[in-house]
Amino acid sequence: MARRARTRRDVDAGRASNLASPHVQRQLPFFDPVNEDGIERLEAQVDWIMQDLGLEFRDDPEALRIWTEAGAKVDGTRVRAPADWIRDLCRKAPGEFTQIARNPSRSVTIGGNNQVFAPIYGAPFVRDMAGGRRYGDMESFEKLVKLAYMHPNLHHTGLVICEPCDVPVSHRHLDMVYMHMTRSDKPHLGAITEQSRAQDSVDMAEILHGRDFMDENCVIMGNVNTNSPLLVDKVVTQAIQTYCGRGQGIVVVPFILSGAMGPVSTAASVTQAMAEAMMCCAFAQLVRPGAPFVLGNFLSSMSLKSGAPTFGMPEPVLSNYAIGQMARRVGLPLRCGGSLTASKIEDAQAAYESADSMHSTMLAGAHFVLHAAGWLEGGLCTGFEKLVMDADRLGGYQKVLAGLDVSDEGLARDAYAEVAAAGHFLGCSHTMRNYQTAFYEPALSDSENVESWEDGGSLDMRMRAHARWTGMLERYEQPEIDVAIDEELRDYIARRKSEIPEAWY
Repeated sequence: MARRARTRRDVDAGRASNLASPHVQRQLPFFDPVNEDGIERLEAQVDWIMQDLGLEFRDDPEALRIWTEAGAKVDGTRVRAPADWIRDLCRKAPGEFTQIARNPSRSVTIGGNNQVFAPIYGAPFVRDMAGGRRYGDMESFEKLVKLAYMHPNLHHTGLVICEPCDVPVSHRHLDMVYMHMTRSDKPHLGAITEQSRAQDSVDMAEILHGRDFMDENCVIMGNVNTNSPLLVDKVVTQAIQTYCGRGQGIVVVPFILSGAMGPVSTAASVTQAMAEAMMCCAFAQLVRPGAPFVLGNFLSSMSLKSGAPTFGMPEPVLSNYAIGQMARRVGLPLRCGGSLTASKIEDAQAAYESADSMHSTMLAGAHFVLHAAGWLEGGLCTGFEKLVMDADRLGGYQKVLAGLDVSDEGLARDAYAEVAAAGHFLGCSHTMRNYQTAFYEPALSDSENVESWEDGGSLDMRMRAHARWTGMLERYEQPEIDVAIDEELRDYIARRKSEIPEAWY
């Protein structure tokens, strides 16, 4: 099994692909807006939460056993621990690691100066201009996986790009993981909603990559949310045991709407998120020292009149900056932010909110960004047009993250020698050498004159985006996969579906 997987990997490594899109290697300095006194006050509160308040670890006796044997103070289901011990445990997790993709040229490095963009996760609905808003189904799911695979500004395909609601809940994780493994060769996530589903994901990853290779490499991760405030349920602890126990990665994200799952104070909610995530990181290191861990934060504001979540607002923007600064001090890779909006369609509200949210995500230094493209309606809906519109802008962010080129070529002294005063640089040698890469050209923006725009049908951004994604699907070619591996995956899925009763909840 391991030999066959390596053979496939050797073939993929030698195959040229114009779709390859490695992760962003950041050159831009990080934005650290909180001064030293402020950071120390925030960290003192994180320590107070972990030592004095503690977290509830419920519905998983094995998790409590692990904490107890390690020396934590366990009162019933409440776990408290010295902050310096928790921080020492967090330091066992790698500050940077690589998730290996089926096609090695698409592997992503998470942490350090690297940033990885992945699409929306978890929406039960989908929307496009032709079909309108509807429940997600497997047909829509497959199309979205293909689009995420094809778009060069998305480095990772996530997992639940939409919920395929036409497949039983107890079976759909198998079909989703298989779709990511076969319709794409980028890295992806596995299921987490139940321990058996997490185990299925890990088992399928072992079939795809080979046991021996998986023993030494991270090839799959799970993404889980704490049940804020201050509650870690068995979904989290069992996912950690399943993924980290096998040496694979876990992303743990406190989901906090300030005013509901955390105080209305942004500073308090940030410290709560840090404490919850760090306690989970420490637990992961007790399960397996050195297991890859991504510290997450999904903090948003809400309307205190209606209770509706709000996105792209100044408070979550500030939280991105603060959590980025704190995660770097702890030494852990970070997941936060995304192209978030409460808007129902791709309108001005969606553009403003998503831009503010994603720009702060970029500056904050988030290493792994779910929801980087496709998010609508507070995360309830995946927009096909929104997916390609957001991903188009991600290319611009990658250009910014590359920083300012101050090399000899960047300073262009030879161009000044060639062009006379009051002349122009359009045809000079420096321009001809660099014209293809000098400026980022968003595929969906129309910068031509109004006459040209009218002659082309007066298409707005949504119309152009609709044409873009439908055209992409027409050009889609499925990446090759070893026939024997594909057959083994299919056999595994068929066996598991025969063992698992259909359930729609």
